[in-house]
Amino acid sequence: MENALSNSTIDVAATTRPWRPGAVEGLAILLLLLVALRNPLATLVSGPGLQTWTTVFVSVMVQAMPFLVFGVVLSAVIAVFVPRSFWARALPRHPVAAVPVAGLAGVVLPGCECGSVPIAGSLIRRGVTPAAALAFLLAAPAINPIVLTATAVAFPGDPEMVAARAAASLIVAVAMGWLWLRLGRTEWIRLPRRSDLDDTSQARAFWAACRHDVMHAGGFLVIGAAAAATINVAVPESWLQTLAADPLLSVLALAVLAVLLSICSEADAFVAASLSQFSLTSRLVFLVVGPMVDLKLIAMQTGVFGRRFAARFAPATFVAAVLVGAGIGTVVW
Repeated sequence: MENALSNSTIDVAATTRPWRPGAVEGLAILLLLLVALRNPLATLVSGPGLQTWTTVFVSVMVQAMPFLVFGVVLSAVIAVFVPRSFWARALPRHPVAAVPVAGLAGVVLPGCECGSVPIAGSLIRRGVTPAAALAFLLAAPAINPIVLTATAVAFPGDPEMVAARAAASLIVAVAMGWLWLRLGRTEWIRLPRRSDLDDTSQARAFWAACRHDVMHAGGFLVIGAAAAATINVAVPESWLQTLAADPLLSVLALAVLAVLLSICSEADAFVAASLSQFSLTSRLVFLVVGPMVDLKLIAMQTGVFGRRFAARFAPATFVAAVLVGAGIGTVVW
């Protein structure tokens, strides 16, 4: 009797369980929609708007991808093979002097912003003063040779963009380091640990770092290229011209866009170059803000250093990057 009751209960539950479509059903529905909408889709694909979108998207990806791959590999080499104790010996002992030295170290020991966050955490864990580590975190993704070379390739007719980007980024990094010395508190930082780099062989750690950065940086590059292509196609030209004509609005618009797009620093210059409606000053602000403050960096800083740190550091860095970038752009152009 009990077995019969339990079997009947199972049968009732099975019959009353709500139906949920699986992968096969989803694929069948998608195919049916494609067949039903084949004529509108054919018109859309052959339209000039989509062709323009594809051209912009592919051009940004083709130009940026070599720099992205090379930057990721170099960042992994630095994260794995450069001894972390080297920094404690190389930097000046006085924190005020260590900040600009750590910022300039981004030139010889570069890394993309995806890799600079865990590297900065490792530096702090090895005894480097947090102000110096944070200066390196901000400077390395923006002033390293790979990024500056990519900027020169993206702006062949405006060589001043390279020097302006390097100067503005370094000034912001050093200023934020000194600001942390003045106002920062130790309890705002939760010391990180990255097990995939610390607890395995160097070869495995190298490939783990490469896979991690390629997945993150490559994904955001695709999003950024698609967004740049969409802006060039979907947004009416008159809107862009109106926005770009106002110096203040154009700077603020591209600063916010840099935060939202979250493009890797090895590739952001090509996206900025495609936004030709905007002034060089506003595009400089885009290039200064992006490697220092964007959605992925805020998320990574929150996970590595804690919410209290990110809630204070990211907004302050954004304001400093906009002011310094706009100031240097006004002087240069």
